[in-house]
Amino acid sequence: MSVTNIKSEIMKKILSLCFLSLCLSVASLAQDSLETETKAAPKQKFTRAVFNATKIINMQSTEIVNPGILQFMVSHHFSHIWNKDGGSQNIAQFFGLNSGVANTYLSFDYSPLKFMNVGVAMAGGSSYEGWLKFRIIRQQTGERNIPVTVGWYSMANVNASKDPDKGFAGNKFAFLNQLLISRKFSDKFSLQLMPTWIHFNVVPYGSNNSNEVFSMGMAAKYKATNTLNLTLEYARQFNMYKNIISKSGDILNYQPDLLSVGVEISTGTHLFQFYVGSTTDASAIDQLARNNSRLKDGNIAFGFTINRSMNLKK
Repeated sequence: MSVTNIKSEIMKKILSLCFLSLCLSVASLAQDSLETETKAAPKQKFTRAVFNATKIINMQSTEIVNPGILQFMVSHHFSHIWNKDGGSQNIAQFFGLNSGVANTYLSFDYSPLKFMNVGVAMAGGSSYEGWLKFRIIRQQTGERNIPVTVGWYSMANVNASKDPDKGFAGNKFAFLNQLLISRKFSDKFSLQLMPTWIHFNVVPYGSNNSNEVFSMGMAAKYKATNTLNLTLEYARQFNMYKNIISKSGDILNYQPDLLSVGVEISTGTHLFQFYVGSTTDASAIDQLARNNSRLKDGNIAFGFTINRSMNLKK
């Protein structure tokens, strides 16, 4: 073999080794890059416990119970702490707690799916309610960064009493729809907005009548300790509260402002909610469309809710 051929063979081997080394280097870099990207890819993290219950005080939250859990809630709304013409009778009735008047709300709800809640309730005054609540999107971080939780709540109310209209003839049915938008800003503070639309089947009397009632609500929660939260609700009714004429000719005026403040105490198995607010009504239909409590007259009332959940799964 000539010297030229030997040199050629050596050059081929050197080039082959260089090419092989280059390929191995590229493969190694690609593997390192893939591992780095895999490690750097953020895990999806859903925000939990934006609120601690499916109801904040009177209004629904974006929370729903877990699938297989049956939730039972009982709420009591007592009469006004102080009536301006009540005098010493206010003390005799122990500021509304011993007046013999309390509107009670008993409800059961269950989640057949992770994003849907179904419920029924006895709403007091021969009224019954049924509802569906959906969690549309959920606050989360990671590959998808969504800053809010959004839900939808639809409820039907039927009044089975002989004279259910409270001045409006034949009005047995009413419907409430709420868009629920919440955000947990930190481990301690959460906020929610609640644009609300209520529909009454029968148009009341008067020049200011309407089948539709609209309002805007706001709620907040502050985590004071691991077992105690402070809560707040405010709602403003936009229409159908001034100079409504009843079938008997009376002029009705409702109060457009609904304000409540409360505390939540968790024992692990129960959640207790204690609050004062400018309503004695148990149903959100009456609270947001027919509230008779005047804040200017100091018409606030005590209330409490007991929340108990039971696992129906084996």
